[in-house]
Amino acid sequence: MERSLHFIENIVEEDLNNGYKKQQIRFRFPPEPNGFLHIGHVKAICLNFNLGKRYNAPVNLRFDDTNPEKEDKKYVESIKENIQWLGYKWDSECYASDYFDQLFKWAEQLISDGHAYVDSQSSEEIANQKGTPTTPGTNSPCRERSIEESKFLFSKMKAGEFDEGEYVLRAKIDMSSPNMLMRDPIMYRILFKTHHRTGDKWCIYPMYDWTHGQSDYIEQISHSLCTLEFKPHRDLYNWFLDSIKPTGKLRPKQREFARMNLSYTVTSKRKLLELIKNNYVSDWDDPRLPTIAGLRRRGYTPRALRNFVDSAGVAKRENIIDMSLLEHSIREDLNKTAPRVMGVLDPVKLTILNYPEEQKELLEGEINPEMPELGKRSFPFSKNLYIEKEDFKETANRKFFRLTLNKEVRLKNAYIIKGESVTKDADGNIIEILCTYDPESKSGSGTEASQRKVKGTLHWVTQNESLQAQVRLYDRLFSVPAPDNNKKVDFKTFINPDSLKTINAYVEPGLISANHGDHFQFQRLGYFVLDKNSSKTSLVFNKTVGLRDTWAKINT
Repeated sequence: MERSLHFIENIVEEDLNNGYKKQQIRFRFPPEPNGFLHIGHVKAICLNFNLGKRYNAPVNLRFDDTNPEKEDKKYVESIKENIQWLGYKWDSECYASDYFDQLFKWAEQLISDGHAYVDSQSSEEIANQKGTPTTPGTNSPCRERSIEESKFLFSKMKAGEFDEGEYVLRAKIDMSSPNMLMRDPIMYRILFKTHHRTGDKWCIYPMYDWTHGQSDYIEQISHSLCTLEFKPHRDLYNWFLDSIKPTGKLRPKQREFARMNLSYTVTSKRKLLELIKNNYVSDWDDPRLPTIAGLRRRGYTPRALRNFVDSAGVAKRENIIDMSLLEHSIREDLNKTAPRVMGVLDPVKLTILNYPEEQKELLEGEINPEMPELGKRSFPFSKNLYIEKEDFKETANRKFFRLTLNKEVRLKNAYIIKGESVTKDADGNIIEILCTYDPESKSGSGTEASQRKVKGTLHWVTQNESLQAQVRLYDRLFSVPAPDNNKKVDFKTFINPDSLKTINAYVEPGLISANHGDHFQFQRLGYFVLDKNSSKTSLVFNKTVGLRDTWAKINT
């Protein structure tokens, strides 16, 4: 059954019914290259590129590179890589800086038409004259500066003859407008900063609101899609388009949708950078961050992220999507694709007393039950094993279905064992579990004993042939669902001190052939991915997600 259209698709359909030609439909994704993309950008990427697919329309990638103070080429490259990794291709790679010459000419036109003026007030004075949402602003004393003088000063601004902050160019709109963005907004400021593409050609840089709509017009974008915080900007978007007197071409329209707000995290690039600079996380690709690079390193897949965005939908009103929906998406995806292996994260020695000392055998287990065509994998079995400490208790009640003394459990894909005794250190800690096994109970052997039912099944690895691995266990970075909602409390107050735990574990020897980015299900434990800093001599795994949502239980 075909899904119903979301409201953005209905807007496009209505425009097509009202005279738009299909070949006029064009979209764009306009990131600012001042940081790495995050989960909120995934929604915008999927929305624009999926619309492009639906209407067989081009989608531009346009970098909003108007602030050389914060932008960098490394961010440009990371954005391009992330979009491609998500599975999308853009039609044209564009930059706002491509249009600086045209934007300057249009700004001169606005001055000539009496719609802009050069202001020599300080930023504090300009801010004070803006008024409040309930009181009108007051006109700048420079507002009635002559057209000739403003054009002269604007040319000197461009020539670099003034200091930063000495002059700005402002649009002349309405200082009493109920929309404060319409109260003579700044169009250009002086910045003596080297631009990552234009170098030192420019020392004046256009503001976002002046750049955005005109760039859309130049590229003939039919639908300029923004998140809801830009809704008040729509009046200004349209005013600037009116001011350049567009003729004979399609006029872009701005429309807004709800941004992706995810629980237990923050997506402000300023706040993410603050976490990095203050060493709460390692970098933009720290697996605890909601950046695409972080999610990718954590083990999230492009398909899981696309499915998550599709499940969350396209809304008109702000809401918070629970992190558990994102985790459900990656579980569903990895369950179908991740090979099964065994790893022991908190090991204790287990010795099978009646297993021959020198005997070794290769056992088999399924690679993935969802894909039986992949066949089986082999792994060694011997007298000396590791199991999880929590899988054994000396004494336990009837509801404990793992190993205890005088009770039987099955070792996965192997034999039934029975707890016999334990060895303890001087402090009374169990350092070794001694057991016996039933030689006839080997899984898949077809013997009567192999069919015997026991209530517990444990994962394990051999002591001598297993591989040591560093495993990073990640929890949510914040301990509350909305860490940045309380304006009176620093969001960093809510950082979860247990968001990262690094342990030494043991895994199947076959994982020596794994490559960076390979995913695995550690049976009974969760999904893991081989980290980019791993090597053949030093395996490093990141935990992607558990087999089930335990967070909801913890917080109820």
